[in-house]
Amino acid sequence: MDRAELAREVYRACYLEGEFVLRSGQRANFYFDKYQFEAAPTLLAAVAELARELVPPETEVLAGLELGGVPISTALSLATGLPQVLVRKQAKTYGTAKLAEGPDVSGRRTLVVEDVVTTGGQVVLSTEDLRARGAIVDTVLCAIDRRPDPGQGEDKLAAAGLRLVPVFTLADLLP
Repeated sequence: MDRAELAREVYRACYLEGEFVLRSGQRANFYFDKYQFEAAPTLLAAVAELARELVPPETEVLAGLELGGVPISTALSLATGLPQVLVRKQAKTYGTAKLAEGPDVSGRRTLVVEDVVTTGGQVVLSTEDLRARGAIVDTVLCAIDRRPDPGQGEDKLAAAGLRLVPVFTLADLLP
């Protein structure tokens, strides 16, 4: 399946119209229910295959963000052979009390993996947590860049020293 065909399939699988409140608190009249493509093995594998080509060559560890980034990170780990850590929004208060489950990220080039980015607020918070644990993070890979005008207005990711690499942008997905 080529990129344009996959974009149409992802759109068909997860695009919804209505009234939605996004994680950022913004209101929107459309929504990408990314779990619809993440739960479909063929679509998830195809997205991971495209994403594989976008992984910076110096990457040592993938960091899948809770919850939507985890399936993408897992599929990408399988496609690339790179290990992954699964990153919680908050460290557990029991057991190992870890924020990032998996191998140690200290001193390692870590690629943050997210499903949909609208403002990047949670990505920035999770990146700060990873950096506090010694991870070297400068790039974020996402399945869908939902920002209406990438590069326009306040860019939380750039302010945090992060480069966003999307598999798809709104322009790729919207007819």
